[in-house]
Amino acid sequence: MLTSVECARRILIVEDERIIADICHRVLTDEGFEVDVATNGKVAQRLLESNQYDFCLLDIKMPAMNGEDFYRWLQNERPHLAERVLFTTGDVIGEGTDAFLEQSGRPCLLKPFSPDQLKKLVGQVVMESRCPA
Repeated sequence: MLTSVECARRILIVEDERIIADICHRVLTDEGFEVDVATNGKVAQRLLESNQYDFCLLDIKMPAMNGEDFYRWLQNERPHLAERVLFTTGDVIGEGTDAFLEQSGRPCLLKPFSPDQLKKLVGQVVMESRCPA
């Protein structure tokens, strides 16, 4: 089980590829997390109106509201969650995406990734997050 799961219990997955969202949901649920899935940033905003999340797994390329725009919204509206974002992308990282990721300072998991890679990087992000005393 991931260490410090007690510090980050609820995860929001923002992912438009159903199979990837399903795999992430299953892996993270098996690790003891409560998990909700949004298909894009607009859906994620609606979920945040009525739910609190400790961590966000965020795809960069999505329809309606992409990961970059949603992350910028998080920085303004939910800065504590913006500090607990792990990006994912299936695109070859281009200059624009690379510059965005560098500016954000957040880690990125390249698709396709294995369940073990997901658990490892989520564990690292959870460990670096400040947990309430």
